[in-house]
Amino acid sequence: MRHGKKINHLGRKSAHRKAMLSNMATSLILHKRISTTLAKAKALRIYVEPLITRSKEDSTHSRRLVFSHLQSKEAVSELFREVSQKVAERPGGYTRILKTGNRLGDNADMCIVELVDYNETMLSSKEPVKAKATRRRRVTKKAASEESKPAEEIQPEVTAEKKAVKKPRKTAKKESAAEAAPELPLKEETEEPKE
Repeated sequence: MRHGKKINHLGRKSAHRKAMLSNMATSLILHKRISTTLAKAKALRIYVEPLITRSKEDSTHSRRLVFSHLQSKEAVSELFREVSQKVAERPGGYTRILKTGNRLGDNADMCIVELVDYNETMLSSKEPVKAKATRRRRVTKKAASEESKPAEEIQPEVTAEKKAVKKPRKTAKKESAAEAAPELPLKEETEEPKE
């Protein structure tokens, strides 16, 4: 049983898993976006986000700690030079996982892992946050016309005929069904029954 075991071993021994995550993290930092399986992406997010947080403080100690995980001078310099400047104000959540469907060969869940601050299309599509709109009371045509009339003109205009002819209220389901179905003309019986 695997009670309380939170690490996903990804079907690999620990040395293979660490090397794979290191390579994936290096690729993510250098290319800003990689395509992989969903399980590997979730493991990569746990692996790379503390490294990005560490890069916010540019010191020799933090560079050496990050290099011990990545084993790539180019990735470390890119991380401390460019990525750390972009994510300086962000308190966490530096990566985004976008599901892309299933792989053709083995039907594995595929996804794209990307650095959040480098996706220009998503950044440009976000509009500035507007102030929250207040709720307005819905005004019907009848209420609007009554509001426009002077006070002395507003009187109930109910005649005896209108009181006598009251239609039963339809339920919401019946109304929607009646609106959806077009009204068909009734078939008139023009032919007389034959004996």
